[in-house]
Amino acid sequence: MNIQENISLKHYNTFGIDVKARFFVEITGLAQLQKILELEAYPNRFVISGGSNMLLTKDINALVMHINLKGISIVDEDEDTVEIKVMAGENWHELVLWTLDHGYGGLENLSLIPGNTGTAPIQNIGAYGVELKDVFASCVAMEVDTGELVTFDHESCNFGYRDSIFKGEAKNKYIITSVNLKLTKKNHTLNTGYGAIEGELKKVGIVYPTIRNISDAVIAIRQSKLPDPEELGNSGSFFKNPVISKKAFEKLKKAHPNVPSYQMDDNQVKIPAGWLIEQCGFKGKRKGDAGVHEKQALVLVNYGNATGKEIVELAEEIQEEVAQKFGVTLQPEVNIIR
Repeated sequence: MNIQENISLKHYNTFGIDVKARFFVEITGLAQLQKILELEAYPNRFVISGGSNMLLTKDINALVMHINLKGISIVDEDEDTVEIKVMAGENWHELVLWTLDHGYGGLENLSLIPGNTGTAPIQNIGAYGVELKDVFASCVAMEVDTGELVTFDHESCNFGYRDSIFKGEAKNKYIITSVNLKLTKKNHTLNTGYGAIEGELKKVGIVYPTIRNISDAVIAIRQSKLPDPEELGNSGSFFKNPVISKKAFEKLKKAHPNVPSYQMDDNQVKIPAGWLIEQCGFKGKRKGDAGVHEKQALVLVNYGNATGKEIVELAEEIQEEVAQKFGVTLQPEVNIIR
């Protein structure tokens, strides 16, 4: 196994933050991963995959393990559905395109989300009315202390809004190696409820959309307002959309009649974080190379040489302003490595 020293992680995180790994190894097989975990010479370890949901603020004084396990296979199917096994290192958007090429439905609304498949359950990624949990069957993870493979079914993952067991009690205890997804082969459930998708389909004259049409619409929407990490360092949505009680929302709406919202259930309301941030004047704001995207206030960006600390400082300023103006607490969606 090729363990390297003092390797820059600039190209291993979508923010493009230039910090160094004290040690670095590329993981391409399960047996290799087990052997690495057995090495007593590297007691401190740090896992990185697509690097799309993290903000690095310092050098990593540990063995950084880049999970690059590859492969997609069908494990079960019938006339209506198919279950696929996807290795953790597969790029998420490339996976979505693969499912569309095979006529499988379920992931189209999740098109163009950055990152790799192995981190998708951790975050319970979601967009345009769909979350990973809607198609999730199970995942396999390697226990860090023992090297044993453990299967987590849907229930045991404790999925929540951008949340799972892997962000809670199982954090840092497991490394996800593969994910099983259950998709449709026909009679697809089309999720076009978000106005932006309906508007995009209408713009191109599509009345009866296919799963490919929905994916194309989502891609067009995302490209119109979200920067490409290859061109401008970012991690997508930096903050979660806050969910508040109906009582708190009524109070908020009384003070700010134009506040947009989405009814979650009888007792909870979701507020778009981007709107809150924009109302505080941060859209397009820049401090050195750390900034807020000019088209989407929910996205913090690295214009070139920003440090992780500089982006954190900007994020904290945003949190303070939003809390002061609206009485709403913004929680980072991005995993900040301090």
